[in-house]
Amino acid sequence: MDYRQVGRSGLTVSEFGFGAATFGGRGEFFGAWGSTDVAAARRLVDLCIDAGVTLFDTADVYSDGASEEVLGAALRGRRDRVVVSTKAALPIGDGPSDRGTSRSRLIRAVEAALRRLDTDWIDLFQLHAYDAATPLDEVVDTLDVLVRSGKIRYTGVSNFSGWQLMSSLATADRRGAPRHVAHQVYYSLIGRDYEWELMPLAAEEGVGALVWSPLGWGRLTGRVRRDTPLPTTSRLHSTAAAGPPVDDEHLYTVVDALDQIARETGRTVAQVALNWLSRRPTVSSVIIGARDEAQLRDNLGASGWSLTPEQIRILDAASQVEAPYPYFPYRRQEGFALLNPPAV
Repeated sequence: MDYRQVGRSGLTVSEFGFGAATFGGRGEFFGAWGSTDVAAARRLVDLCIDAGVTLFDTADVYSDGASEEVLGAALRGRRDRVVVSTKAALPIGDGPSDRGTSRSRLIRAVEAALRRLDTDWIDLFQLHAYDAATPLDEVVDTLDVLVRSGKIRYTGVSNFSGWQLMSSLATADRRGAPRHVAHQVYYSLIGRDYEWELMPLAAEEGVGALVWSPLGWGRLTGRVRRDTPLPTTSRLHSTAAAGPPVDDEHLYTVVDALDQIARETGRTVAQVALNWLSRRPTVSSVIIGARDEAQLRDNLGASGWSLTPEQIRILDAASQVEAPYPYFPYRRQEGFALLNPPAV
């Protein structure tokens, strides 16, 4: 397992982290992801720690807080050996104070997360979504107070656009507050939108990417293929509409390339997809999830080896899509590219 700093911060994490969204199993949506209880979670955490994983990620919205509770119990006795990341902002109830990033909401969210996680501090606290209703000055100042109090060590964001992240960083600079060090983003071989704007911004501003759903919402596990029925156990049956969209033909083209390289390397399709992603610019950690030990062992097998330059070229070509405006001129026209060459 390799270890990397998150952006330009002093926070160090494993190249693969573990996502605890499968813990708890409360509610229709997250219940479809998994229902791992404390005993099973402890076994998964054991496997992760034995493999060198240090980053464990969750959120208050995952199974109505049960994910944090289960993760906290599973980490009991080894809390100081790991990095715990959690998130807040998305609605956890129907009341107006049950969502967003206002001062009162953030303070209550952190206090509740500390109780559920059974810990005295949160290593990385991330804003799960941008809250347009709360002034950035208020958000930044509240996070500053929480950092100074020792309740959180570092801050980050998730699912922000480029201008939202840049505005947040600029506000922190103006007010002398801690900058966000991480951006938890969707990024995969079938979802490379991160590369257009967020990746160059991350490189320029020193923000590390923590990647969620690196297997494209379960589509790159090796079980979804052309002219093959969707497995009956796939969560895509109930959650596909909520996940990142992908054109079917594009998906099958990428899976064909993954199949080819899996045969060449003796690895699984999922391991090849995860390995490609872990080597991308600005990526600090790729967050993998698992319902059971076999799935986790397979995903952890993405670590400790490298694709060849030719294999990377094949995957790059198969997964490349047309850049949207205003990015396509820099890909198509030499004059534009000379002024601002692509980041990747």
